[in-house]
Parts: sequence; C-alpha cells; structure tokens
Amino acid sequence: MELLLNGDEPGCTTLLLAHGAGSAMDTPWMTTVAEALSEAGLRVARFEFSYMAARRTGGSKRPPGKAETYVPEYLSAIDALACDGPLLIGGKSMGGRVASLAAQDLFDAGRITGLVCLGFPFHAPKKPEKTRYDHLEAITCPTLICQGTRDHFGSREEVDRYPLSPAVELFWLEDGDHDLKPRKRLTGRSLDDHLASVAARVCSWSAAQG
Repeated sequence: MELLLNGDEPGCTTLLLAHGAGSAMDTPWMTTVAEALSEAGLRVARFEFSYMAARRTGGSKRPPGKAETYVPEYLSAIDALACDGPLLIGGKSMGGRVASLAAQDLFDAGRITGLVCLGFPFHAPKKPEKTRYDHLEAITCPTLICQGTRDHFGSREEVDRYPLSPAVELFWLEDGDHDLKPRKRLTGRSLDDHLASVAARVCSWSAAQG
C-alpha cells in the first residue's frame, strides 16, 4: 500500500488521513491540508482506498461502496504505517467516516489516541433524514470534527441538534462548505485561511490527547 508522508520528526504524533469519496489522496485540497498539518508539528500519512487506486491504472470509475466496506482497508493502512509515536486516524468526508467506524475498537485496544474528521458527512446530501452519526452518540474515543457551518452534509443548525457524545468536539469554520471553503466576499477569509485554522486546532487538540 502506497503512503504519502509529510513531516517525519522522530516520536511525534502521526495523523493517518483517508480521502473523500470522489477525490484522490494527492488532490490540491489533501496536499494543502497535509502540508499545513506537518508545518504545525504533526507527521501526516495519506493513503487511498482500493477503488480510488484502481482508477489510476484505468480501472472502474464506479462510485465507492458503503463506508463499512473500507474499514478493513483502513486497518491495513494502519498496519502498513511505521509509527513510533502517538497515532491519530481520520480523513476527509467519507474517509473520516470510515475511520470513525473503526475508531472505538482501536482506541479501546490502545492503538490510537483520537479521531480527526474534516467535513463529516452527517447525512446524505439533501436527505437530512438519512443520518450517519449513530455510532458517534456513545463513542468515548476523543474525536475532533472540523465542519463548515453551511456544509450540506451537516450544517451547524442541523448538527447542534444531534445527541453526540461528550467525547466529540466540533470546530466550526464560519461559512465553510463541505470542503471548509468560505465565501470570501462575505467573510474576508479564504480556504487557505480556514485550513490553517484547522491545522492549528488539530495540533493543539492532539497535544491534549497525549
């Protein structure tokens, strides 16, 4: 399994990130996030699920299957990652959701110290009744979700009503969409500004997890 690494200080905290449903691990968005996190002090590793890796070699371009399908692949990525310090897992959108499905067992086993989700898909787009957060109601694994306030997979207005576990911390990006991008004409901030804020918050939060 191919891994992309940013930052490699001995013993530092590593964050393993998976991509979203439609984007590869080396998109500008993923690369910007990884670079910002590594500059803030984390070691960042990225990998791809099999369906996305197959697209690089002319394989099927069908959409991914259910998130549960890729939990074994996420576990394989953890096994492939050499890590001599604390380990966090997470990802963008679907990647974060897959990580969240494995997080509790990994935390209970002492293999990870926390979960980081960037733009969590709390519900299917335009289908707020089809929620995807039941497992986050009782999770005890420390969890940080960085979410745009106008994310169509879960806006602040919607998510504030969800009965999430006290272990789940939400970091809201004002006017951010599912990619955390704000409308600059309204906020005076850019996507890079928001991603820098995310990197700083993830690093300060991860330090508190030990």
